Amino acid sequence: MEELDVEPAITNIPAASDGKHLGFAWGPGDILAYETLYMAPGCSFIHEVRKDEDIYSPILRKLFNESHHIFVGLQTIREDLPSKNKKTQFVSISKNYRSVIRACMEELQQVLQKWPRNMEIRYVSILLAIELIWNLCEVLFIDAAPAGPLLLHLLDWVRLHKGDVDEKAREVLQSESPAEHHDYWDVPGGTQTLTEFDVKWRHWHEEVDRCLQDNSFASNQHLEIICKILVGDEDTLLEHKELLSTWYHFLVTRLLFCHPTVKPTELHYYAQSCMTMFLDLRSVPEPLDSILLAAFEFDIHQVIKDCSIALNNWWFVAHLTDLLDHCKLLQSHNLHFGSNLREFLLLEYASGLFTHHSLWQLAVDYFDNCPEFGHVYLELQIERVPLDTERKALKVLRICEQRQMSEQVRSICKIMAMRALRNNRLGSALSWSIRAKDAAFATLISERFLQDYCARGTFSDLDLIDNLGPAMLLSDRLTFLVKYREFHKLYEENRFSEAAKLLLSLITAKIAPRSFWMTLLTDALPLLEQKEVSHSAHCPYLLLYHLTCLVYGFIVFCYGSSCKVDQLLTSLIKESVCRFAGLGPEGLGTPKV
Repeated sequence: MEELDVEPAITNIPAASDGKHLGFAWGPGDILAYETLYMAPGCSFIHEVRKDEDIYSPILRKLFNESHHIFVGLQTIREDLPSKNKKTQFVSISKNYRSVIRACMEELQQVLQKWPRNMEIRYVSILLAIELIWNLCEVLFIDAAPAGPLLLHLLDWVRLHKGDVDEKAREVLQSESPAEHHDYWDVPGGTQTLTEFDVKWRHWHEEVDRCLQDNSFASNQHLEIICKILVGDEDTLLEHKELLSTWYHFLVTRLLFCHPTVKPTELHYYAQSCMTMFLDLRSVPEPLDSILLAAFEFDIHQVIKDCSIALNNWWFVAHLTDLLDHCKLLQSHNLHFGSNLREFLLLEYASGLFTHHSLWQLAVDYFDNCPEFGHVYLELQIERVPLDTERKALKVLRICEQRQMSEQVRSICKIMAMRALRNNRLGSALSWSIRAKDAAFATLISERFLQDYCARGTFSDLDLIDNLGPAMLLSDRLTFLVKYREFHKLYEENRFSEAAKLLLSLITAKIAPRSFWMTLLTDALPLLEQKEVSHSAHCPYLLLYHLTCLVYGFIVFCYGSSCKVDQLLTSLIKESVCRFAGLGPEGLGTPKV
């Protein structure tokens, strides 16, 4: 049964509103806030504040699940593939990531149409920014388009994130007279190749510039504005920046009309100048602006750093960094504490997933693909997973067993065995103790089985006891339990001779608890009356001997012993056995001829 997502509880911290000093301890997915001794002497309140509420959104949960499959597939790409083939696969994987982002964004927008909420609105804006940044990184870093095709990719990038352009273009083309449509001049476009465009653009640029210099269109203001746009006049473009809405849209427009064959190394200059010209001098650039500018400057690490600060979870930076690392773009950047940037971000992201009641299973694969610290992190985090049900415990156990985490396996089994024992579920408790290879606990549970048998006269969990196999050798008491159950099966099947031999071996092995001796005595008495047993060579004599020894031990156990009592009991037992068995003067165990 799938566990339901619930909204995280709101934590009120009185000390914060009272102006008291607070201390903080950061953890995976949450914060511990405590009142300091400086302002609240003797106070012992600790508050848990959850900071990563995104993992509790059902729609974003789909983002985490789908991207997990893409991530696992990326790790399987062979290192020995030719660079050209790997680049094609990396671009395809990048587009897969973006398709998952867009699918979640579209689903959120549908939800907002029915039930607008501030949280979902915020998620849409975050996903829009994430896709915008990822797409640009794909163009500049992963696909790494050269001069010429670079501008075409940037045009696609702007067009994808400026959706009203395509919508207006469709409206214009579908109208009866496209040239007379009021949005006709707002969306000029074409489908010619880069070479065709470059030739036409150069011809147009020279022709239009000449016409502007000659004032050929001075009589028609609108035509003159169009000519200035085509020639890339910056003042005219800025006067109509409401059609562009963002500085990076202005950048691509400026490149289209002024520098259509721009080189990647020249982008940073145009990006900086366009942002300076487009934004108001009094306005402070938004975090998104700084991130995009860093991308145009080909500063990958600054992009990742700024995204880590601006975004409220590690999903984006972890997956993007992992992809860039596979593209060999981050290989030289190592952190001072030993792990590289990729592994650090994956560890942080996976640690956050472990705070969720079901997403923790995804985190295991991320830890598996962190070669330096992943196994250690998994050992620490797996112990924090609440074992709410046996099904969940089995999932956790299987993960630990597959990774040879023997200490965690024992810990989980002991916890579940103790829980089952407290609930008087002896079969489950025994099964968990056997998986933990805990001989002491298996002995304890075996004795509980025997006590339960003495009280009820029947065994519980017969299927488990009958099918333990070699596992019964884990402890002597467990071996006795299984063999004693086997004795009962033989007795029920009227195989009295075999039952007597087995009972005799159980008595002579001395593995039965003393509290069970009387039960063995009671079980043996009916066997002495069976003809099948009485006709066996020595079985009844030895059985009688051991039975009397049992009686002796039982009396001593119950009433204590003294020298006189010991001598008297010993002589009586020997005499009765000899008389019954007809043994010779040599003593017990020697038949009389």
